[in-house]
Amino acid sequence: MSSETGWDPKLYDRFPTPEDRPEGELEQLEETWCGPRTGWEWLTALNNNFIGVYYVGAAMLFFILAGVLAVLMRTQLALPMTGFLAQETYNQIFTMHGTVMMFLFAVPAVEALGVLLLPQMLGARDLPFPRLSAYAFWAYLVGGLAFFCSIFVGLAPNGGWFMYPPLTNTTYSPGINADFWLLGIGFIEISAIAGAIEIIVGVLKTRAPGMTLDKLPIFAWAMLIFAVMIIIAFPSVILSTLLLELERALGWPFFDAIKGGDPMLWQHLFWFFGHPEVYIIFLPAAGAMSTIIPAAAQTKLVGYRLVVLAMLATGFISFGVWSHHMFATGMPQISINYFSAASMAVSIPAGVQVFAWIATLAAGKMRFNTPGLFAVGGLVIFVMGGLTGVMVAMVPFDWQAHDSYFIVAHLHYVLIGGMVFPLFAAIYYWVPMSSSRPLSERWGKWIFWLMFAGMHITFLPMHLTGLMGMPRRVYTYLPGRGWDLLNFISTVGSFLTAIAVILWVIDMCRNFRPFGKDAGNVYNGPGLEWLPAGLYSLRSIPVVKSLYPVWDQPELAKQVEEGRWFLPGAPLNQRQTIITSPINAEPQYVLKMPRPSSWYLTGAVFTAGFFLILTVQAYVVALISGVLAIYCIMKWAWTLDLPNELEAVDVGGGIILPSYAAGPTSHGWWAMVITLIVSGMVAVMAGFSYVFLWSRRPDLWVAPPELMLMFGALGLLAVSAAFALFSARLQRVERRDARGGAAALMILATVALAASCALQAHSWWSIGLRPDETSQGATVGFLIAWQAQSAGIALLMGLFVGLRWIMGRLSSRRPATIDLIALFVIFSAVQGAAATLLVWLFPGAGA
Repeated sequence: MSSETGWDPKLYDRFPTPEDRPEGELEQLEETWCGPRTGWEWLTALNNNFIGVYYVGAAMLFFILAGVLAVLMRTQLALPMTGFLAQETYNQIFTMHGTVMMFLFAVPAVEALGVLLLPQMLGARDLPFPRLSAYAFWAYLVGGLAFFCSIFVGLAPNGGWFMYPPLTNTTYSPGINADFWLLGIGFIEISAIAGAIEIIVGVLKTRAPGMTLDKLPIFAWAMLIFAVMIIIAFPSVILSTLLLELERALGWPFFDAIKGGDPMLWQHLFWFFGHPEVYIIFLPAAGAMSTIIPAAAQTKLVGYRLVVLAMLATGFISFGVWSHHMFATGMPQISINYFSAASMAVSIPAGVQVFAWIATLAAGKMRFNTPGLFAVGGLVIFVMGGLTGVMVAMVPFDWQAHDSYFIVAHLHYVLIGGMVFPLFAAIYYWVPMSSSRPLSERWGKWIFWLMFAGMHITFLPMHLTGLMGMPRRVYTYLPGRGWDLLNFISTVGSFLTAIAVILWVIDMCRNFRPFGKDAGNVYNGPGLEWLPAGLYSLRSIPVVKSLYPVWDQPELAKQVEEGRWFLPGAPLNQRQTIITSPINAEPQYVLKMPRPSSWYLTGAVFTAGFFLILTVQAYVVALISGVLAIYCIMKWAWTLDLPNELEAVDVGGGIILPSYAAGPTSHGWWAMVITLIVSGMVAVMAGFSYVFLWSRRPDLWVAPPELMLMFGALGLLAVSAAFALFSARLQRVERRDARGGAAALMILATVALAASCALQAHSWWSIGLRPDETSQGATVGFLIAWQAQSAGIALLMGLFVGLRWIMGRLSSRRPATIDLIALFVIFSAVQGAAATLLVWLFPGAGA
């Protein structure tokens, strides 16, 4: 018996089941997972085959839009003193180009690839939270398009994609341009976090039986590390955008040096997100390269385990590199030395992957098809960018090259070689999985060579212009400095790249035919995604016995198509997939998948509307949109965890699995824990902000209120946690009055959580601390506000529990709803206690 779940691996011996499947079973499966039939159903489509294609398409749309902006900028810079764009227009286009490429293209594109590919790669019917994927996509699309359209009405942000204060405070950016960036990007990152939660739980909990971690596809490893990095890094940019918006809207001085703030705080928070983001973008692309190169060379990846360890090391080291961007800001020498060493060290695991790719190409027989060309081209470009990255990691050189066009060239070599070329390789490689026709090989090779040449012609000369002294972020330059010819060459290269992208768009329009029978395994790939599939993914979920199942199990495709493995049908006409254990992928239970509805779509639209309407300061309309968003999300959640006649499912071979689970076995428990990590990271970074600002101006700090008030707040938090814990235990008692008591205790727990926030706010207000007067007031106010946000969500959860009890939808046999809410309340209480102790005891009465 397995020590992880109690599952007996000998049960695998029953597969593939030899008996014929019941008559009509395949037809029932196809009907259950049928695609859209009306126009509205195309918008509310749910499974990853649709959302993944939509997602990738939207990301490429933003890539094209940002590319158009890049061509406009290069046209302006082609010759000195050109009047093609006005300075303000150029600043808006420059800001939008960087913002769209980094926030609306790079991260969403690789996340979209994960949504599209992972279920098929893992042998699952879909990811565990398809409505969350759909919500994240629609929120991203609606919010992103609205954000981009601000450029057409002169309201686009103009402070650069990095938005450094004080240039972006109300003194120097008095309009609402910066607010569009702050609220729009903060909201879009929330969408990215939602997608990351889906990916982490999907990779850990929906793998095909037998797919242990040492048999996990390398792309799935990359997506798992990518998603974990998002969970850790993105809360920092969410916090920084919130702080700057609070300073702009309410005058809370987080970055105002006169009142104790410090603009350096923005750089620390932003680059704690911003530099890991480079590797967040690179790792999934590297995972795609490690998948495509073996297929191109028709041999197994050399050093699979070393590559996995290298990706883990890259993710870890990348969080110690953020001040790499701040060498010229006057940091202490010891900090400079540490971050310089870390910046050079992060190149080592990247080098391991590069050498593994080269060794794989050498071990096999390279086929220079279009995916192979883009993979090799990306490898060449990325290595060139990595070499200049080691150069700028050396502090004396960085001081000379900082904020010059040398940095622009380095940045684009790394991002284009490390993400854009691998993405095009992935598109050409995996399009036959989603389309009835592959893309044209002849066109693809023309596109590659035009793009490869255009990229070098554009960015290679920028190394020279930077070393010759041309600063970045300028909209024009004077003649006679030796920059004229180099800039003109760069502009010619940008037009070549644009022609390549236009040809790619034409090729997609000619050949991409999604949502029908796929074109098949055109490039002889080895993964599960190349098995025969429909909208339901695999006809049956196989036992995985190899890292390269299609190559190593020749009969697998036929057996899967015949339904001779796990879950071949759709019991009781329901969409289902198997939930497995996170390490050994042992079957635990069968998950009922939701059917399409409109609530996640309307919820996403109203959520986007709330943030965007706040930008134009229409607070009443924004509040209405926010209330409607909450209503839609609660309606979406209302159908969860309902009583179900199906208590157990025959998944084939006479093996019976339960159809419900609670606690750490449940996929919902994992999702809640990850969500709480996000909240905790925001709180940790807010605590860092508090200590950092104190270190800058300790003379402005005042003594905290009396300790009895602190003990009162902590007491309320302890009561909240205790009530939540007792509620979860009482929920499991087999009596109706027990369920009513559990609901009442949960409501009281959320009330106590809110009361603690009110007591703390009153305590600090009573001693005269105001959030708009000093940095201490601002940081204390934010910590209380963040805790109040958690309390507000908890109150909504308490209301939800009360309504479910009134409607008879609480069941002792299905305790997951109250369990997860209790987990949220207990975590919020612990988080609140930590923040309370920080602001009361540090720096203490001696401040």
